[in-house]
Amino acid sequence: MNRIILDTDVASRIIKNTLPPALVPKLIGAQLGITFVTLGELTKWATFRDWGPRRQEKLARWLDTKAVLPYSADVARTWGEISAFAERRGRPRPQNDTWIAACCLVFGLPLATLNVKDYIDFVEHEGLTVISG
Repeated sequence: MNRIILDTDVASRIIKNTLPPALVPKLIGAQLGITFVTLGELTKWATFRDWGPRRQEKLARWLDTKAVLPYSADVARTWGEISAFAERRGRPRPQNDTWIAACCLVFGLPLATLNVKDYIDFVEHEGLTVISG
């Protein structure tokens, strides 16, 4: 089965049922997962926005169906390397996006994102595969 990791923006849009139609066929039939970063970001948003029990339960049910790529020493080393390479090129990237890219690179999985600009440097220089809509 085809496995695809969801960037936080795509995960959020799926939860809200607002995913752009052009991305839907690219995800159908795939096993969808997230990274530990997206799990943290979604949890932060729900907590910060003081979601009620119904919305929090909906999020929890959705999260329970997703595999979560974990933090590991390999992910940390890859994050350090690609962060340094991006800075050397004069293109430092947002930290959370770099963690997500590092997870995808270590596990060899493509990333579905609507924020291609945040990942293009990793596509061009590190071999990250991005799926967008």
